Amino acid sequence: MNQYIQFKKQRELGEILSDTFAFLRAEFKPFMSTYFKIVAPYLVILLISMGFYLYSFSSILDFNTESSNALFSGVSMVIGVLVFMASLILVYAISQSTVLHYIKSYTAHNGQIEFDEIKKDVYDSLWSFIGLGIIVVLSIMVGFVFCFVPGIYLAVPLSLSFSIMVFMNKSVGDSYSYGFTLVKDEWWITFATLLVIGIIVGITGYAFSIPAVIYQYAKMGIFSGEIDAVGMNGFIDPIYMILNMVGTLAQLLLNIISIVAGALIFFNLNEKKNFTGTFERIQNLGKTPEL
Repeated sequence: MNQYIQFKKQRELGEILSDTFAFLRAEFKPFMSTYFKIVAPYLVILLISMGFYLYSFSSILDFNTESSNALFSGVSMVIGVLVFMASLILVYAISQSTVLHYIKSYTAHNGQIEFDEIKKDVYDSLWSFIGLGIIVVLSIMVGFVFCFVPGIYLAVPLSLSFSIMVFMNKSVGDSYSYGFTLVKDEWWITFATLLVIGIIVGITGYAFSIPAVIYQYAKMGIFSGEIDAVGMNGFIDPIYMILNMVGTLAQLLLNIISIVAGALIFFNLNEKKNFTGTFERIQNLGKTPEL
């Protein structure tokens, strides 16, 4: 039996971090199996569109390309960018939904999960996740435009809106607004927790992007001090494309850590505000499992 992680309780920053990794470690096999069964097809689409985009971009940097071919390459790159961005949004939405619905099934069944239930909930809520994601990103971007600080302020409550939608069964609009209620009087500690998690995930993700950068710099001759213009065509190099795809895939998988930690932050704040887990445990006192 894997160690059962109780989500519905209050936690300090250190406990949120430790329980995030404890959950992923204890549930690694069933979690990753569920995750890839649902998300893998969309990851393949994302990686293919990324390869097409990099190929189109490298064609533009080919100084020997004729004007007609350059125009075609430009159109191809625009199409590649649009397809890549659309697939990226889809992957992030379905990835976040899969992780959160896995946790929802995990908590509802006391450490057990129902794959069919998770899969159904993920597809039923996909458009809600995409819509909420677009609204959240646009809100934070607008906040950053106004002196940067409003963007940071908005990012904290809005980062919890996805967990609110899943665990509290709220609509997109209610999930968006309830985050501000949830972080009231708890903004600074929530910000600190998200910052620490973001630094850990960010540094680890950056490490996976370094090989592609080193390879490209070496191919362009930057390390030798002699920049080769022909080396700019290196984006078409399969090795460079594979390194970029591996880096992108690693960053997407590392984002799982942020999603699980975000769920724990939500339950921590919800417990402080509503005592949901406490009331459930009180109601279950004296109950014996059916044989």
